[in-house]
Amino acid sequence: MPLAIASVPSSDPHTAYLDYLRRTGRGNTAYSSAARTFFQRWPDPRQWAAEPLQVRLSAGSATRPIITFLMLHQGLRPGYDYLLERKLSSIWREIQDCPLATDLDRFMTAAADLGFTERVRFATGSQVPVRLLIQTGRRLERLTLADLAEFTAACRDRQGRTGKGHGHYLAAASNAQRVLFHLGVLDELPRAGGPVPFAVRLAQVRPPIRAAMIAYLDRKRATCRPKTVSTIATRLKHFGEFLAGIDPDLDSVAALDRGKHIEPYLSSMVDAVNTKNGEVITVADRSRRVLALMGFLTDITEWDWPEAPPRRLLFRDDIPKLPQTLPRYLPVDIDRRLTQVLTESPGNELAAAALRLQRACGLRIGELLDLELDCVHEVPGHGSWLKVPLGKLDTERMIPLDGEIMELIDHITRTRSHGRPLPHPRYRRPAQFLFTHHGRRLGQQAVRAELDRAAGLAGLEHITPHQLRHTYATALVNAGVSLQALMALLGHMSAEMSLRYGRLFDATVRTEYERALDLAKQQALTPHSGRTSLPLRDITGGKDWKDTPLLKSRMAGGFCLRAPAQGACAYANICEHCPSFHAEPSSLPILAAQRVDADALARDAEQRGWIAEADRHKQLITRLDKLINEATTG
Repeated sequence: MPLAIASVPSSDPHTAYLDYLRRTGRGNTAYSSAARTFFQRWPDPRQWAAEPLQVRLSAGSATRPIITFLMLHQGLRPGYDYLLERKLSSIWREIQDCPLATDLDRFMTAAADLGFTERVRFATGSQVPVRLLIQTGRRLERLTLADLAEFTAACRDRQGRTGKGHGHYLAAASNAQRVLFHLGVLDELPRAGGPVPFAVRLAQVRPPIRAAMIAYLDRKRATCRPKTVSTIATRLKHFGEFLAGIDPDLDSVAALDRGKHIEPYLSSMVDAVNTKNGEVITVADRSRRVLALMGFLTDITEWDWPEAPPRRLLFRDDIPKLPQTLPRYLPVDIDRRLTQVLTESPGNELAAAALRLQRACGLRIGELLDLELDCVHEVPGHGSWLKVPLGKLDTERMIPLDGEIMELIDHITRTRSHGRPLPHPRYRRPAQFLFTHHGRRLGQQAVRAELDRAAGLAGLEHITPHQLRHTYATALVNAGVSLQALMALLGHMSAEMSLRYGRLFDATVRTEYERALDLAKQQALTPHSGRTSLPLRDITGGKDWKDTPLLKSRMAGGFCLRAPAQGACAYANICEHCPSFHAEPSSLPILAAQRVDADALARDAEQRGWIAEADRHKQLITRLDKLINEATTG
């Protein structure tokens, strides 16, 4: 049944107000006198609504109750300018028996279902939906985006007129739009940031250069993801602003000169400062900027654009060499302390649970927040699996789940806010995401903020979400997982990506190191008595010395064993290769035995993948053949 809100009251408003005062027991002579004075001046309340704002605001404390009554019960529309100047926090006492009560109850119930706290619910309700219902005179389900736009425009006008901030009103309007979306009243969620237009981002770049860059970025949108194009725009912006500073008269990309423009730019990046933290940019950031510029110039040349330079300006040697750093995993004790804080004293409970799931499954943060409610799949006979959506490398994968992780996901489904499906950022189809908070998807910023808070409580330094993925992978490596399984679990496209974790804890290197260290200690403690200080079987583990997983060299008077981590010996077989070395017939049996061993060692090295070591043995064989031939014919 439609709400009966009439612009012209159906009964005498003065009499209705006096009846209301008697019925509620709130009346007194001051209220009655103020109402009489009000209606003597404005018999039709719409005349008061047409007055200038200062006149409408001039009503005293005894007159305001009659105005509130007319707004709530008689359909008076006082204008957003007046409503934004009035504090309506006490409206909840007045609204209980008015026609707006049902719609506001519905709004407040939906806000509670989305997880808004009581304080936020009541603040939002009094700041936005009450004002919208009063001014539009329509039911809640008939509110539109245009109504919200008119309200926010009035907020901006108020700020310009009075200088008072309107941020709290805009935040409340965003919350209200989310609630109305999940009620099915509106079909759009509030816009949360989003990319800045290219023309705005490149505003400090000279127009001719800016036009070419924008055209390039628009073309890249056809084949690259929006985030990728956005990062390219940022990196090209740095080059464009540098050009504007050193050569403001440059009128075309085709006029770029390596000596005048490119090389000074490469040199300037050594001291370039990151505007976010005030520190010099990293080598990785320098490399990315060079690669973005190289891609820009290469692409427009291949596309035969007229803006393309006539010659190549950037070369591979211009790309700064990146340090080969190991993955930044969390040591076991730090990992445990952080997990304990996230479990026992979470600030943002949903964000804390998200971080625990990321650590348990090794997800990238984008993959984590893109998980949908049906991401868990039960495979008969093979347990539960987590379907990880398309991420950084545009690949999907499945990760096995144990009982503890399943309990965590169940906790997340109880904690998340329920509501209407949200548009998927990749496909635009409606999707029920696993991590929803207050009617919208959990954002990366909220996750990072919770990680910073938890790290602080645990007494740790700054930690990034991606370090949780490194920690997951490192734990798998320590547990002896195979390279193929590691690639599948991490979603890596190449073995090289996963082998970075294998460099962290190489069991073979440690075993050989401990063997060599033990040997060195025993040799230092055992006095020499004309014999080897340690039996051969203790060095080789009882195996033939040629079969040990070591770098081996056969010499005329013995042999050498070295751990692969030590690398090949620069002095191995140096005498045999020396031009001054000569053999005589009596040494032929020794040389022949040495050649047999060298041939066996070459085959052993090839089987182990030690190509350089195999080549060294083959060179020795060639040299021995020459020495044997000379000794035989001499």
